[in-house]
Amino acid sequence: MNNSPLVAIRDFEFAYRRKPVFKGLSLSLQPGYIYGLLGRNGTGKSTLLRSIAGLLFPDSGTISVMDFEPRKRQPAFLQNVFLVPEEFSLPGISLNQWVRYNSPFYPKFDRKLFTRAIADFAVPADSKLTEMSYGQQKKALISFALATNPALLLMDEPTNGLDILSKSQFRKVIAGSLNENNCIIISTHQVKDLENLIDRVMIIDEGSILFDQTIYNISRKLDFRLSFDAEETAEALYSESSLKGNAIITHNAEGDDSRPDLEMLYKAVMLQGEKITRLFKEPKS
Repeated sequence: MNNSPLVAIRDFEFAYRRKPVFKGLSLSLQPGYIYGLLGRNGTGKSTLLRSIAGLLFPDSGTISVMDFEPRKRQPAFLQNVFLVPEEFSLPGISLNQWVRYNSPFYPKFDRKLFTRAIADFAVPADSKLTEMSYGQQKKALISFALATNPALLLMDEPTNGLDILSKSQFRKVIAGSLNENNCIIISTHQVKDLENLIDRVMIIDEGSILFDQTIYNISRKLDFRLSFDAEETAEALYSESSLKGNAIITHNAEGDDSRPDLEMLYKAVMLQGEKITRLFKEPKS
């Protein structure tokens, strides 16, 4: 896997009408990963994605994507980056027409991949986009985005508007599209939708990255399970009651594989952040 960052953010600052969103954010994103960007609505997830795509400009600091400066919106950059926004507007033409007009802007566009994706999503290619439901439009846009074969795919709340079966198909389609040279960043507040999909978890709040770890590291450091022991529950890093018992997160002292519960992890970081994050800090030499 390539060790050079695909996205490098240094001392990034951004504000809306003097309301700070990011202040001094630094972040490196590697190819070969599906990142889950988790956080509450209004915490800067969309702003970060739009800044990486070159649609918003830093007040200070730098953003580099494949050695391009996104704000310059150069053709070679635009051909390799695709943003699927949460809100969008599509024209009153058929999906086939829309693809015919837009695919030439993407030299790596794969028509077979697109056809397979819309078939998996059950999206009619000959229907007018404006006559489709919001969910169908989103599935059409996701299919097109994947078919452009971008080096960097940015997706803002992509599962909003999708039913349960479509969410399952979304996970399948996305998982099959990653290779060692590209990177996918999925922003969501619906944490469960990313289960068994993402490789790395980033939790953002008030313009800061509170937590940034691979699923592998999480599974080796934390243990997620049910407990019926009151003393064990009281000593857990995080706990919440459920109908089946107490769901807890404890330190995985033995380093055995544990299946992370992303929804619990998110709540634990938001409510008991220091207890969780200190386990991932490198010991001082």
